[in-house]
Amino acid sequence: MTEDMLNVWQESARYWTKYSNTIHQMFAPLTRALIERAGIRKGQTVLDLAGGAGEPSLTIAEVVGPEGSVTCTDAVAEMVEAARAEAQRRGLTNIQFQQCLADSLPFPDNSFDVVVSRLGIMFFPDPVAAIRGILRVLRPNGRLAFAVWGKSDVNPFCYLVTRVMDQHMESPAAADPDAPNAFRFAEPGKLTRVMTEAGAIDVDEGVVSFDIEAPISPLQFWQMRSQTSDTLREKLVKLSADEQAQVASEIEQAVKEFFPSNRMKFPAQLIIATGTKPAN
Repeated sequence: MTEDMLNVWQESARYWTKYSNTIHQMFAPLTRALIERAGIRKGQTVLDLAGGAGEPSLTIAEVVGPEGSVTCTDAVAEMVEAARAEAQRRGLTNIQFQQCLADSLPFPDNSFDVVVSRLGIMFFPDPVAAIRGILRVLRPNGRLAFAVWGKSDVNPFCYLVTRVMDQHMESPAAADPDAPNAFRFAEPGKLTRVMTEAGAIDVDEGVVSFDIEAPISPLQFWQMRSQTSDTLREKLVKLSADEQAQVASEIEQAVKEFFPSNRMKFPAQLIIATGTKPAN
């Protein structure tokens, strides 16, 4: 991770921690699908990369049980400490924590049965190098699994906000599709090609469709989105207070249909890619 990107995530960390309970609810179906497709079961040792404020590590810790263990990592110390505090609150004793970069893993060779990352690999500076490092710490025949966003245009959680913001600010020139960003691996097959290049075998991917749900209102949705996204924070600070209020009002109207009974429910499509470390 570049120093600039690390600084961005350090700034975002307090907001991700603030909304961690809501985010946990929102992506619980994705976490369950990731666990299932990675083949995680009782007694295994699992490494979670870019685990943020604790998910999916905390859920995985319950799946592997006291006979297994989870190591939760993140590049940002505040995220790691938030995850540690939540694990202590839940009384989980089979989970360890490590602040580290995903492309520089401080673990011995052949340490884990499974390595996962939920919505993290899109931001790794060099995914091929990172996956080679992951394969190093995996045991032979170990599994790796990554969850990433599908295309923006099938995810109203994302595109509705973008549409409103584009009406108020000039869109930047098209970014490099291979640069770190949320939709870097939205194109089917792109992530599996990277995994194969890095040396994984039995590589496969599939779409996960679910509803992003949480008991929050359109206004609370916008508060969360505008604070947890560094891109949105950067854009909003350039607007006057009146313009910011207008954006908030338009966002609330744009997303209203996805808040039945004033509760968030966005249909979502994400991708989970899986692979295996060769036996030798």
